[in-house]
Amino acid sequence: MDPKIQPTRRRRLRTAVCSLVAVLVTATGLVGAALWQNSYAMDERRVSIRHGGHTLKAVLATPKDGRTRHGLIVYVHGDGPVDATHEDGYKPLWEANAKAGYASLSWDKPGIAGAPGDWLDQSMDDRADEAAAAIAWARARPDIDGDRIGLWGASQAGWVLPKVAAKTPVSFVIAVSPAINWLQQGRYNLLAELRADGASPAQTDAAIARSDTTRRLLGHHASFEEYVRAMGGDADGMTSDRWGFISRNYTADATQDLRALRGVPVLLTLAGHDLNVDTADTERVYREVLDAGGALTVERYPDATHSLLKRSIEQSDLKITLTALFSPRSLFADGFLDGQRRFLKDLDRGSGATP
Repeated sequence: MDPKIQPTRRRRLRTAVCSLVAVLVTATGLVGAALWQNSYAMDERRVSIRHGGHTLKAVLATPKDGRTRHGLIVYVHGDGPVDATHEDGYKPLWEANAKAGYASLSWDKPGIAGAPGDWLDQSMDDRADEAAAAIAWARARPDIDGDRIGLWGASQAGWVLPKVAAKTPVSFVIAVSPAINWLQQGRYNLLAELRADGASPAQTDAAIARSDTTRRLLGHHASFEEYVRAMGGDADGMTSDRWGFISRNYTADATQDLRALRGVPVLLTLAGHDLNVDTADTERVYREVLDAGGALTVERYPDATHSLLKRSIEQSDLKITLTALFSPRSLFADGFLDGQRRFLKDLDRGSGATP
């Protein structure tokens, strides 16, 4: 071997080793940053709640403030197969609650993450019964202040929250992007998405016709098989279980149920770029039903989407992934987390409670 070549190879080896070390250090730093950013100032533990002959598999997140009793926020999910933490998406909210002196309680929907049952078999009343049972369970606990228990619910939960309040007393409600009427919400969502996708007039007319056919079938209590036939054999992602869920719930309308929240402090949170819910209609109905009691607070976030994420982030899967890893609290619209924390603090100051 030519001895003149050896120093060059040693330099290359040193360079390769240094590069590898740099990559490992960077990777370790990124992993550490992700772990640190996804560590929250609260304690979490799994709990079980008996209801209707089965068990709700829940998570109870409590503040690390040394107090023996805390207020509680019971979470009511929106649509879809949601687990207790909403794939960790709830945790920044739970941390904000903890900073205000409140614990958070949430559970896996039936059939999700090994929980018994099937959430698609539920009506909105079933879901309200579930939440009422969770509140009763919490009131029996020595670490929960039974006079400071409220509800948090998003989207579809707008039909559940007032039903819960009609079944058991609640101290407050935080409603995030709630809809009022199922069918009206569905039509609004359809047209909003068609506009966002730049659909042609012909495509819009075809989508509306398909939607009108679906509504007629629901009104006639049609079976799933009848639905598929009416759609020319194209279910377009609809399943038998989902059709059953829609058939049970498509008449949902929160207008009358909202009367159960009169006099209850309500924080209504609305997004400026909501393709799912007509926020102007939601605000109008909430004000008509609840404003007389003076207990309604409305907060709007102009740059937020239906899920209260920043619009600029939600539009990019890469941004969502990176932000969730390295800055999960930054997923949400500016001021959203602080706004909910302030709402809770103001409640306690107004009631004289010590959070």
